[in-house]
Amino acid sequence: MARIFITGSSDGLGQMAARLLVDAGHQVVLHGRSEERAAQARKAVPGAQDSVAGDLSSLAQMVAVAEQVNRLGRFDAVIHNAAVGYQEPRRIATAEGLAHVFAINTLAPYVLTALIDKPARLVYLSSGLHRSGDASLDDLAWERRPWRGTVAYSDSKLHDALLAFAMARRWPQVLSNALEPGWVATKMGGPGAPDDLQAAPKTQVWLAVSDDPAATVSGEYFYHQKPCETHPAVRDVDVQERLIDACERFSGIRLPD
Repeated sequence: MARIFITGSSDGLGQMAARLLVDAGHQVVLHGRSEERAAQARKAVPGAQDSVAGDLSSLAQMVAVAEQVNRLGRFDAVIHNAAVGYQEPRRIATAEGLAHVFAINTLAPYVLTALIDKPARLVYLSSGLHRSGDASLDDLAWERRPWRGTVAYSDSKLHDALLAFAMARRWPQVLSNALEPGWVATKMGGPGAPDDLQAAPKTQVWLAVSDDPAATVSGEYFYHQKPCETHPAVRDVDVQERLIDACERFSGIRLPD
């Protein structure tokens, strides 16, 4: 039995993964952006052990989520699932002045990785759109560029893959991997999405708990439990480090060794 924390698990793929894990006998802690959403998550996944609440567009609440998680004890795996999608209009995260897609999809996984006690495994949800992300990392906060929701989302999913590979290198004692679940008919993906919805949550579950030798690797990228090619920059140590440096500047939080 493993203990797993899943961000953004009040609906969508996070909730589906939570159900699979609970059904398999694991202890799962859920997350919602508010107390109301966390309560909805517990109702939807009644076998879950607990839930935490916090809006991941806010740096202060990212920190609060990490503190809540750490009070519950060490976890075997953390699944960084929370995200907003490619159809988002430009919105500024309240206190920090950052575009909310960057705050939720990029900065929050970084901050939670830095502050949550090291688990045995880290799982980051990326997307096939990461392959069109901008590896220059220019204007991460969208202060100069005209807003394009699909571009912001693609960039952020490239960042998630970069973070997964950076952590695999920096923390060799932790299994850290990224995956794309496919374009599926969730609230984010839309009703016309063509991929297999039932298959979509299985890879993150497999990476979080499986003893399969194919799952107990680090610094890999998967699609439906199979290794998959990534944007070339994902394996570039210089790009990984530049993203980490930028996230540290934006958050004021340093990754521990």
